Amino acid sequence: MEQEIAHIRIHGRVQGVFYRQWTMTEARARGLSGWVRNRVDGTVEAMFKGDAAAVADMIQACRRGSPRAFVTKIEHQLVFDADPEQIVDGEFDQKRTV
Repeated sequence: MEQEIAHIRIHGRVQGVFYRQWTMTEARARGLSGWVRNRVDGTVEAMFKGDAAAVADMIQACRRGSPRAFVTKIEHQLVFDADPEQIVDGEFDQKRTV
């Protein structure tokens, strides 16, 4: 099973619509590690680590988002040299807004 790490930024109406909670539920259901947080610019940022197919599926799910969200754009990149402290295997958490 090939592991992958992806860093994404979600634009649109994604704050105040339970996007972070939805992301946590969806990522955990796929067995992903990582985190999600709001940013002061109105976007949501997340990092996913896990099976490459599950990461790709999660990114696609983020394009739809939570039921009340309206996603206009997703920026994503694969991460090849993540700081080990950024992601704890087996955990998916919500971080503070930055």
